[in-house]
Amino acid sequence: MPYYVYTLFSLKDKKFYTGFTKDLKDRLSRHARGEVKSTANRRPLKLIHYEYFINEKDARTREVFLKSGFGRKNLKRALQRTLLHLF
Repeated sequence: MPYYVYTLFSLKDKKFYTGFTKDLKDRLSRHARGEVKSTANRRPLKLIHYEYFINEKDARTREVFLKSGFGRKNLKRALQRTLLHLF
């Protein structure tokens, strides 16, 4: 079974949201419809990054890392050109 760690960028508050899911397409649709409590008031959202894993524990570990200060900083550095187009 696939596992995904993904990062959304809020065009409203200019902040990241990082999450974990087994069904990326469905999860993104739920975010877009405002069905996810943590992002409902932060729409519109743009998917800016996702990673695919075959092991759930690896995916969960990566999610925790990307939510940490150091992980967020590394992600911002890796996506610096992408982020320039969003502002």
